[in-house]
Amino acid sequence: MTNTPITTTTITNFSELGLSAALLKAIEAAGYTTPTPIQAAAIPPALARKDVVGLAQTGTGKTASFTLPMIELLSNGRAKMRMPRSLVLTPTRELAAQIAENFDKYGVNSKLSKVLLVGGESMQEQIRILEKGVDVLIATPGRLLDLFERGQILMTDIRILVIDEADRMLDMGFIPDIEKIVSRLPQQRQTLLFSATMPTEIRKLTEKFLKNPVEISVAKPATTASTIEQKIMLTTHENKKNALKTILDREVVKNAFVFCNRKRDVDMLGKWLKDKGFSAAPLHGDMVQSKRTETLNAFKAGEIVLLICSDVAARGLDVAAVTHVFNYDVPFHADDYVHRIGRTGRAGQTGITWMLATDDEEKLVKAIEQLIGRTIPIEPFVANKVANKAGENRHNTKLVPAKPQVKTEKLPTKPMAKPPAKSAPKAPISMDGTAKAQKPTAKQTSSGADEVVGFGDDIPAFLRRH
Repeated sequence: MTNTPITTTTITNFSELGLSAALLKAIEAAGYTTPTPIQAAAIPPALARKDVVGLAQTGTGKTASFTLPMIELLSNGRAKMRMPRSLVLTPTRELAAQIAENFDKYGVNSKLSKVLLVGGESMQEQIRILEKGVDVLIATPGRLLDLFERGQILMTDIRILVIDEADRMLDMGFIPDIEKIVSRLPQQRQTLLFSATMPTEIRKLTEKFLKNPVEISVAKPATTASTIEQKIMLTTHENKKNALKTILDREVVKNAFVFCNRKRDVDMLGKWLKDKGFSAAPLHGDMVQSKRTETLNAFKAGEIVLLICSDVAARGLDVAAVTHVFNYDVPFHADDYVHRIGRTGRAGQTGITWMLATDDEEKLVKAIEQLIGRTIPIEPFVANKVANKAGENRHNTKLVPAKPQVKTEKLPTKPMAKPPAKSAPKAPISMDGTAKAQKPTAKQTSSGADEVVGFGDDIPAFLRRH
């Protein structure tokens, strides 16, 4: 496999890439003049009809790295009925829609036709477009196989194959579907594969389906942008919502992604935030496509401030000037953390990310820190803001910071100067008014100290450790 170090690329203008005048005009109209590193390195070999493996994290302009050469290479020729000339495989409907937008933007001066094959949309409408003949077929694996098995697609004329977000395909269990699809394509074709990371399974895929590919890596896999300020708030499962609200109340959040690990939590958190007066809406894979598209467009237009989502929105979605990303849940896979926070700090802009972590998620946090090669600053969630200063310290062996100090004092044992009408019970009066003696809790002390509600009535064991 040929390696192409990005440091050897000196291209500073799209005009140096060998693209046609019509395509350069479309690029200029879109407001771009200088190609990103992945574009400068990947477009020339793609135009030369070589197979390409592009390793690039999200937000690097990777989509244009294959849409631009595809538009150029497909400019001559005509598609036949139900026989698309090229195929782009992508893991999610949102990514597929965004790729389609790229073809619309850069192909404005071309006559290329395309179709989007994704679930949640009318299959009959997709079949109707296929019957006319399309140059570019953009699809998720499931819907493509469904239509193929129904005899609605012939893939014998496909000359260019793009596999986008290959490692995400692996995570979502699509590799068997991809192998089935590729086995039905012509042997004589050009294949472009893009991935943020190169796990063993994806490496085997490249060796199986690509011929002498040029491999391009523009950044260390799973690195985070230096423009992103990363923070952790330590809390408990019971207090995650309040911890998130605390951050939202104290910071200027123009717009933000809020990621949950589970779809059911997306809906519940979205409803809770709306009930608290926040502009919020859910986005996950169980929603019908029309609603997902409507929600995403409203978020892009600034009509929604907080997009509560599952990892369906972790990759590829390009929303301008996102100020914050919140990991309501620590992601199960460290790589997903990188892709989630990559929604902010894009194109040289700054961004802030918060991750709400609990003590039992220590291993997940440490895996993330090991992957990104840095320690993320941490602060505990407590209502007493003075205790938040302890967040600057990290214990050598635990995720948690120094133990916060909670003021307590003994309950009075002598009668008050002016006792109440009823005689005081012999035992000290407890906080709930019963005669049973109790120790004062972190929630309320006999001296009326500031309420500390961050952990409820019980301070977790991990905060009592020395």
